[in-house]
Amino acid sequence: MKHLSKIGLALFAIGLAFACKQANADLNAEAAADSTAVESAKTISSNAAVEDKDSNRKFVRTADLKFKVKNVAKSTYAIENIVAKNGGFVTFTDLKSNINEKSETKISQDSTLETTKFTVDNTITIRIPNTQLDTVLKSMVKEVAFLDSRLIKADDVSLQLLSNKMAQKRLASHQKRLENGIDTKGKKLNDITKAEDKVLDNETESDETVLRNLSLEDQVNFSTVTLYLYQRESILQEMVANEKSINAYRPHIGLQIWDGLKTGWFMFEAIIAFIVQLWALILIVILGIFSYRKFIKK
Repeated sequence: MKHLSKIGLALFAIGLAFACKQANADLNAEAAADSTAVESAKTISSNAAVEDKDSNRKFVRTADLKFKVKNVAKSTYAIENIVAKNGGFVTFTDLKSNINEKSETKISQDSTLETTKFTVDNTITIRIPNTQLDTVLKSMVKEVAFLDSRLIKADDVSLQLLSNKMAQKRLASHQKRLENGIDTKGKKLNDITKAEDKVLDNETESDETVLRNLSLEDQVNFSTVTLYLYQRESILQEMVANEKSINAYRPHIGLQIWDGLKTGWFMFEAIIAFIVQLWALILIVILGIFSYRKFIKK
């Protein structure tokens, strides 16, 4: 009995040690997974050119990412939801399946196995508020199975914006002086027409400057991100029914012989009818032969 008790205690100790080891392994695996997720988040996210609130600098931030996902369609919907939740919008998406190989294997007289190998990819262009760019990129980490490339650019357009504003002020001042000159000094029609044309040109240039500034401000406020998603090659197998061959509709040999006899008889009738239609010509030939033999030979 004591020997059995010692064996039981030994087995219990071994089991307890194994359970503790397994628990430690699970904890290490979870920690490794968390660490991988953190590293992926650091890889795909970006703090490039994040300006301070009090800074006068303005950046146009763009990003291009290519990565592999488990399912392109599901990841596309998930990314679109993330963008919408963060105040962004999708400007372009091109989801498609590319057929790499297609083959057919005849299983029976009535069915064929159709095998299609294909890949699915999608190119997405999104606009995101510049303050939410890093948040959106981090939220997409769970969709990434493998990151191929990440390109993020931040162009400083502060001086360009300032230059456009200064040009706009100069044009407005010049236009005002022209209008005053037309009202006070313009007397001849020709002079007034040239001055009015100059005013119109200035107004057009001023409008273009305003539009360029608005476009730049829009690019500063909303970052543009282009994503290319793809997944591993998939295989689709489908059983399809075979179309009947034309030989399946051919009549049996007896019916073919009967049809041949009828066709031959119809041809014979047609020949006889054709000959009967030529009776006048035949009669002339017979009379000619008879006259030749009776009169011309003598």
